Amino acid sequence: MIKIAGVKFKTAGKIYDFNSSAFVLKEGDPVIVETDQGLSFGKIAIPPVEVENTGRKLKQIVRVATREDFLRREEIKKIEKNAFEFCIQHIDALDLLMNLFSVESTFDQKKLTFFYTADGRIDFRELIKLLVKEFSIRIEMRQVGIRNLSKHCGGLGKCGREICCSSFMHTFEPVSIKMAKEQGLSLNPAKISGVCGRLMCCLTFENETYKRLKYEMPKLGKTITVEEGKGKIVRQNVLRESVTIRLEDNTEIEKKTNQLDHSITGHKR
Repeated sequence: MIKIAGVKFKTAGKIYDFNSSAFVLKEGDPVIVETDQGLSFGKIAIPPVEVENTGRKLKQIVRVATREDFLRREEIKKIEKNAFEFCIQHIDALDLLMNLFSVESTFDQKKLTFFYTADGRIDFRELIKLLVKEFSIRIEMRQVGIRNLSKHCGGLGKCGREICCSSFMHTFEPVSIKMAKEQGLSLNPAKISGVCGRLMCCLTFENETYKRLKYEMPKLGKTITVEEGKGKIVRQNVLRESVTIRLEDNTEIEKKTNQLDHSITGHKR
């Protein structure tokens, strides 16, 4: 048997499994863990659970974070800030077309990672030489997408709440314009795009529900016969699970989907 705990390194970051050994841990506890990049500071997202040892190789939780670890964390933040300012200065001096937005150091201060966005490939060899000379540690330049930039910087969405990617989303799901059509939303890019300029991630949240509900509804324009007479479907209210029917005398009535003949709904429509 082996004890596995879930650890995350950012508020809305992905949760990673670690071997928690004999540590007694609860959700929210700060810990120092071993990663491929070196030691890192994280927090327990899922308390340890004992499972069957399947031979899976997991990194180790080294210790519960101490007061010294918190002090070191503050020192690292200062190093990251200095590295960010130094890099920005030389990006401008070298006239590089890149947008640096974050610098992260491993907890053992053996590596600095610079996160940036750019429209294409950047020749930053000269920049790396300057960074290595200044900080004397391993340097990594990592280009990421515009969604990652929004996730890191945060902000408020059109709904007035903190944007989903920086508050709770661990990964980005594919979003398509078809989802907006499925939900009857305006196709105006300004209305269905997030702060990153891409389609809003929340379009994925209810998409399957809309697809399921619409499957049970007759199509717009379909001619059907109800108790009141013959008419045509002119509107669908997916959330109310109802349709508006315009009868031959131009009056309109609303009917719940479950009030209609099954032969005109669902896959039989």
